[in-house]
Amino acid sequence: MYEVIIKNGKIVTASGIIRGDIAIQDGKIQAIATRVKEGAIQEIDATDQFIFPGLIDIHVHFSEPGREIWEGFKSGSQMLAAGGCTTFFDMPLNSIPATTNAERVREKQKLAKQKSITHCELWGGLVDDNVEKLEEMANAGVIGYKAFMPRTNDPTFEHVQNEILLKGMKKIAKLGKILALHAESDEILQFALQEAKKDTSATIAGKYLNSRPKEAELEAVSRAIYYSRLTHCPLHFVHISTSEAVHIIQQARDEGLDVSLETCPHYLLFNSSAVDQIGYDAKCAPPLREEKTRLALLEAFKRGEIDMLSSDHSPCTKDLKDPDQYDIFSAWGGINGGQFTFLAALEIAKKENIPYSDLIYYTSIHAARRFHLKDKGSIEVGKLADIVIVSEKDFIVQQDKMLSKNPQSIYERHTFLHTIECCLVQGRIVYNAKQ
Repeated sequence: MYEVIIKNGKIVTASGIIRGDIAIQDGKIQAIATRVKEGAIQEIDATDQFIFPGLIDIHVHFSEPGREIWEGFKSGSQMLAAGGCTTFFDMPLNSIPATTNAERVREKQKLAKQKSITHCELWGGLVDDNVEKLEEMANAGVIGYKAFMPRTNDPTFEHVQNEILLKGMKKIAKLGKILALHAESDEILQFALQEAKKDTSATIAGKYLNSRPKEAELEAVSRAIYYSRLTHCPLHFVHISTSEAVHIIQQARDEGLDVSLETCPHYLLFNSSAVDQIGYDAKCAPPLREEKTRLALLEAFKRGEIDMLSSDHSPCTKDLKDPDQYDIFSAWGGINGGQFTFLAALEIAKKENIPYSDLIYYTSIHAARRFHLKDKGSIEVGKLADIVIVSEKDFIVQQDKMLSKNPQSIYERHTFLHTIECCLVQGRIVYNAKQ
């Protein structure tokens, strides 16, 4: 007798959709068959529902320790589970202190182990004064490192100077790790910001868009690729917002460089007008782009040129996005979207006729391969039973359905075309829509 059997589902695999059952024992998938004959302690009926590998979200900000009032490991992992995510990578900034040495890595690991209901990996940070700390963080178990090319305006985690970035990349290459980069040119951004502030004719959305032009992304991506050629450092570009940057990265990969990239669902579903229509909940960096840029990025995604979808979940308390206290330039920039990454991916797939068997490459398979998560990413015998069950029923986002600690989001009132019915981590139910 098995511990769990998921019965009568449409099982999404890379080779197609299989109608049948999944048997789970000791946290792993033990059998996949049209009908599993043995019984189980627990049976889950998935009739007329799709069974996907759990989302691997490699880019979230859970702000613990120090700012768990924004989001912590408990609330954040519960929120992700409700969105079908079974593994997340937490970024090194927004917490106080930032994760820039081994002691802080271990502190976060302890907190995550105590509080998270899903799998957690940690990014370490690369800043100007910690190149000598990179090895100790690798030994402590970080999945990779994160650095900013533009200034962050956060004294606990500032951007890295070019010469230090080169030294850090050389060290990271020797350690066999990956560097995740926020790639925007600081020089271009500082110039564009001053120009945007002078513009009295643009809307709020237009001013913010003009303050972070696509040229800042293109220049920084190109520069980072040159640095990668010099240092042989593997790169992962986070939250890419333009098809032109995708093309530059694709060219580098075609030339043999070890580079990958992500985009976020908000860049594929929304354009810059959302800032005028919704308000500061639509502010992020890089910004939501104009419609033609959004459509071009969507086409790049449909062509398979983007490796993975990540949320860049970055919530804050409501007051930090209050237009009565802050202008568009000084309000907190971050999207509360972790609960909706998988639903957004499913919406894009359905509207753009992307087969579910292709979609899972961008929601789990590529991330598992890129970061050597050998027991995750797909529904196969022997893999961990990290599974999400989905129905093709509409889901309307309302605040009482949002599990984030600060439930204000660009996605509020958005109607998704699917509903997350159940999420399992190693065969254990961590979210059930019926409960």
